[in-house]
Amino acid sequence: MSEATTIYLATGNAHKVEEIAAMLAGTPVRVASAAEVGGMPPVDETGSTFAENARLKAAALVPQLPAGAWALADDSGLVVDILGGAPGILSARYAGPDATDDENNRRLMDELAMVPPARRSARFICCFVLLNAEGREYIFSGECPGRIINTRRGIGGFGYDPLFVPDGHEDTFAELGADVKNRLSHRAKAVQSLLEWLSARG
Repeated sequence: MSEATTIYLATGNAHKVEEIAAMLAGTPVRVASAAEVGGMPPVDETGSTFAENARLKAAALVPQLPAGAWALADDSGLVVDILGGAPGILSARYAGPDATDDENNRRLMDELAMVPPARRSARFICCFVLLNAEGREYIFSGECPGRIINTRRGIGGFGYDPLFVPDGHEDTFAELGADVKNRLSHRAKAVQSLLEWLSARG
């Protein structure tokens, strides 16, 4: 991948663009927003895995890209073992199509109300798909294992952060702060895999 290569982020979320662009700063690529090529088209996330949904997003943006460019999409969520992997790919809409973080957290707490602490193992998963017009595809993923507690703690973060305690810690993601979370998180690990791939390609 040459220094002239541009990676377009397949998302309409400006915050996510800023976050991923910051993580990829200093690499021999230019990170750009989908807004530069007409915006992110709507995508029906019908995949059954994080990788499939990330691929759908990347594939939706590829036709709008200039020659030689790549689309990078991610899909992520929370997997709770005793719930058979739920909320999983439905993490953002666990309590319904337009559910708020509060509603999703309440449903998760209700689902786990009778589950003892020792059986509350969970993990956050992030999957990136890098795709170009020639159909070349690379997948980078990251996981952060931990457990779900029964009462929300902390005011930082978003999503399920107030209920998730990563392994090796006693505080939730919402209590640990952005700096610590960003070193431990599933997205940080997926980005690190992408960075290692970029570095290996020069």
